[in-house]
Amino acid sequence: MPAPRAREQPRVPRERQPLLPRGARGPRRWRRAAGAAVLLVEMLERAAFFGVTANLVLYLNSTNFNWTGEQATRAALVFLGASYLLAPVGGWLADVYLGRYRAVALSLLLYLAASGLLPATAFPDGRSSFCGEMPASPLGPACPSASCPRFSPSPYCAPVLYAGLLLLGLAASSVRSNLTSFGADQVMDLGRDATRRFFNWFYWSINLGAVLSLLVVAFIQQNISFLLGYSIPVGCVGLAFFIFLFATPVFITKPPTGSQVSSMLKLALQNCCPQLWQRHSARDRQRARVLADQRSPQPGASPQEDIANFQVLVKILPVMVTLVPYWMVYFQIPEAWLLLANVVVVLILVPLKDRLIDPLLLRCKLLPSALQKMALGMFFGFTSVIVAGVLEMERLHYIHHNETVSQQIGEVLYNAAPLSIWWQIPQYLLIGISEIFASIPGLEFAYSEAPRSMQGAIMGIFFCLSGVGSLLGSSLVALLSLPGGWLHCPKDFGNINNCRMDLYFFLLAGIQAVTALLFVGIAGRYERASQGPASHSCFSRDRG
Repeated sequence: MPAPRAREQPRVPRERQPLLPRGARGPRRWRRAAGAAVLLVEMLERAAFFGVTANLVLYLNSTNFNWTGEQATRAALVFLGASYLLAPVGGWLADVYLGRYRAVALSLLLYLAASGLLPATAFPDGRSSFCGEMPASPLGPACPSASCPRFSPSPYCAPVLYAGLLLLGLAASSVRSNLTSFGADQVMDLGRDATRRFFNWFYWSINLGAVLSLLVVAFIQQNISFLLGYSIPVGCVGLAFFIFLFATPVFITKPPTGSQVSSMLKLALQNCCPQLWQRHSARDRQRARVLADQRSPQPGASPQEDIANFQVLVKILPVMVTLVPYWMVYFQIPEAWLLLANVVVVLILVPLKDRLIDPLLLRCKLLPSALQKMALGMFFGFTSVIVAGVLEMERLHYIHHNETVSQQIGEVLYNAAPLSIWWQIPQYLLIGISEIFASIPGLEFAYSEAPRSMQGAIMGIFFCLSGVGSLLGSSLVALLSLPGGWLHCPKDFGNINNCRMDLYFFLLAGIQAVTALLFVGIAGRYERASQGPASHSCFSRDRG
């Protein structure tokens, strides 16, 4: 009796190895070169991103566009929201249709075209070409009374600028969600330690791009011209695109694996609504039997793989969602030069951690897992906001006892407490340490634990949730600024001396403490499940 033939497996596209020849020491050298190229691209892209956002409100609020401060702020928030909330879209497109390499390349190309709109509208001929002529302001009779209605000009060039900012947000979110995992793919063959170190330096590159942009590009925009200031981000994106294409021969590229969204939705429906699912399951099975002999085998995941990936997704999402309150705390950092203090802390601590602390802990076999580092980051975030609340209490003590000094900034006179600004160093140091322990291991966790077919989407969800944390923090501020709230202080005209910012900081600390405890429970259960015989770690799974 002849032995039964093994079932023929569908042919799936394989990953493309680097084109350059490699010798005995080639793999490690070229993998490092590929990783370095990704880090340089990320630094340039972040420099461009912060170069766009740093003075976007001032740019739109200038006489060139006739936007009010509220209209300009709304447009900036739309751009920032799109750059975070659209991240899963870019990751999903890479997983399903494009692959990460093509997704990054096309996103950089879209980035280049959309960012070019800002310098193009910075001079009169460009504005008239894209937006037409600015409508003349209507003239009316003089009205000295304070009760006269105020004219609010319609924002000039609003459709063009909003479209450009939305496309720019989509491009930035797609680069963010795909370049991270694409870079980790380049060094994954070198081992788990190389992947961990890549995420350290990837985050360092983000902050290096931010500090260069805030120190150089923002200064040029404010003091020289917006035309030159917004031309620099375009140059950064163009250089990043050139470097990415130039490094193509050393890149490992992986093809898209197809969409599992439909399978995930079916599994979710089956688990949540079993009765509704049973109504359609019999008809689906009958249809599958009829079509079974008419269809050729198609590449894709088997039902067993769908179920396994769905189970992984169900375990990953609660871990990532419990990071949202941490982002609420993190994004309360003021958008002023003090933001640079946090960035500088990160630039100093990442090399120290990568070169000294992690190797020492690794030799002593005390290096914590990614989840343990994330919990530690939440603790430092909690202590940072507690320190901020205590400092605010001390500041209010001086204010309420009339121990103040007068400071004039612009045309506004402030009554300030006689406290040195250096007292804020501890809270920025603590939030910088928390960023090292929460955000970097969070990226590593999202990449390493996600199913291969959903890595882009999972990385996008990670960045999207950080944006959700920022929006929730802004919503909480708006809620507490209503009449009767802790932050409602209309008599201050920009000061916060009649506000209870200390109570707001302590509320954030309470939210962070509760969710940190919840995170510890969820993370502990996740690690116990991962150590079971039926589960696989990210580095033991075949990533093909």
